[in-house]
Amino acid sequence: MPNGPLSLPARLYLLAWDTDTGEVTAAARLHHLVRAGALTELAQRGLLVDEDGIATPADMDSLTGDAVLDGLLELVRESRPHRWQTWVTLHARVTLDAVREQLTAEGCLRAEKKRVLGVFPSVAHVLARADVVDALRAGARQVLEGPVPVAEVSDRDAAVVALAAAAELPTLVPGKDRKRLHARVAELTERSGAAAPALRRVVTEVHTAVTASVTAVAAATGG
Repeated sequence: MPNGPLSLPARLYLLAWDTDTGEVTAAARLHHLVRAGALTELAQRGLLVDEDGIATPADMDSLTGDAVLDGLLELVRESRPHRWQTWVTLHARVTLDAVREQLTAEGCLRAEKKRVLGVFPSVAHVLARADVVDALRAGARQVLEGPVPVAEVSDRDAAVVALAAAAELPTLVPGKDRKRLHARVAELTERSGAAAPALRRVVTEVHTAVTASVTAVAAATGG
């Protein structure tokens, strides 16, 4: 794994890549999914806590050492209070951009210069480490399909799979499998917040916001 274990938002972003086509999937809602992963990890670490439904920094000084997570912490600290579901969407592309930069620096992605309409300079990110994505997906599918009991799955692994399923990532949960796996996903969602009742409420709110994002994108695109 490049530079050690990947954060939840980085894992979710990589899981969206289809290594057969070299394309990223669920692009219209990916920024919401990645932000949801960052919020969940900060909550699991105890750096964001729930106060009457408001995402609240536990203190004004703690950092994770991860640029993506610390960037979101700083944003929450500097902003007026918001509910968890609001933070799933508010300025979510900032977190997505930070994840792309981080994964590019670590060699998982490669930035390629191009020109839009042959005139305007732009940068496209392409997958450079398909092996990392394939390994992540294989692990996620084991969590999703079993045979390991949900109680033995780590809260981090449970959160990745539950959020990916909520976002209907086709690379992990094809449409034909969603109904069959519904009960397992519900158990994994519960497991994501198993450490404390307050964390369970947070995970449920974030999960609900991701599901709402999927519905909103589908309505907007007619999908």
